[in-house]
Amino acid sequence: MRTFKKILLILIYSVFLSLLALFLWKPYLLKVLKYRTPNAETYKIFPQEVSHKSDSVFHFIRSVKQRNDLDTMQVLDGNNQSIPLKEYLKNGQINAFIVIRNDSVLYERYVKGYSDSTLTSIFSGAKSMISIAIGQALADRSIKSLDDKVIQYIPELKPNPAFAQITLKNLLDMKSGLEFQDALGGVVKAFFSDEAKYYYTNDMKAQLMKVKLVNKPGTVWVYKSIDPILLGWVLKKATGKSVAQYFEANIWKKIGTAYHATWGLDQANGLTNTASRFQVTAIDFAKIGRLYLNNGKYNGKQIVPESWVNQSTHIGTEKPASAKGWQKSAHHYLWWIPQEGYHGDYAAEGMLGQRLYVDPKTNTIIVQFADHGAGNYPYRKISRYLAGLPFSYPKP
Repeated sequence: MRTFKKILLILIYSVFLSLLALFLWKPYLLKVLKYRTPNAETYKIFPQEVSHKSDSVFHFIRSVKQRNDLDTMQVLDGNNQSIPLKEYLKNGQINAFIVIRNDSVLYERYVKGYSDSTLTSIFSGAKSMISIAIGQALADRSIKSLDDKVIQYIPELKPNPAFAQITLKNLLDMKSGLEFQDALGGVVKAFFSDEAKYYYTNDMKAQLMKVKLVNKPGTVWVYKSIDPILLGWVLKKATGKSVAQYFEANIWKKIGTAYHATWGLDQANGLTNTASRFQVTAIDFAKIGRLYLNNGKYNGKQIVPESWVNQSTHIGTEKPASAKGWQKSAHHYLWWIPQEGYHGDYAAEGMLGQRLYVDPKTNTIIVQFADHGAGNYPYRKISRYLAGLPFSYPKP
């Protein structure tokens, strides 16, 4: 019996030492263990930089009585079941849902504690925001060309041969070729994933210095956080401003925003997590949609080059590298662009159901903030319904 107790104590002690060594080796794993899958509030554990609101606010038109007919409109959920939109919103734990057409708020729903002014993390929707900023930096010549090598802007990466041939366009296309392990495949894989590492680490530079190249740059598309994070670092080096400062001066203050937005850093004065930590209110997120709906203009003034808006939201003759959902959304310049049926609508999308949908055909903007989302893609059906246009889901 004494021998058994001794062996048990040795095993417990060994496990304790192994865990201690693991957390000393990879301290970010303590945050992974504590917070696990991040929610809309997790960004608060990180340092933030602010993009300050506009001096003059744009207000969407709000009618005294909004439309309720959308409540009963049938849409498909993630199980391909046809349900009323009201039930879709409930099932997806959708916290804010705003439908805007022709600058008028036609329909909005909120759960308790949420309003159009609640600051919320949009997770991977941040990727589309850094795409906008890169377009601006090209326009003001802070960045010379998308064909430039990353190491031209970040010479600190030169010691790692993985970065030698990677261009800015490779990063926008998510074809850097850099190694990245997603969080799919079970609890253990998620715990040790690169997805968790880059979200929770307090030193992204150190992690990037060690990353390996597994594919020739420009050849293989893999959805990952590394590429947009690198674009944020490039922007900082190219402009001499933080991502928050540049975004504020060149975009956020110029489009009539009513509230401050924030960007999460890995540490104080560190790198901005431009892959997943941009926080915004629903009503101001819609103003990004409005900016793009108006081909980059606000109040008649060109804010974002029209050519960049078109380049970002139209794939053109490129062969899509991805096809998500029935709408076959392809990832292009960090936006999601449907390829099924009518071409023209597009979306910024984030984990747990964060969405900004824009449809130029019907002049419609939809913003959705959620705790997990109900799946599928009801936005095109909503936009067509409001415009009195026919719509049918593709047959399975």
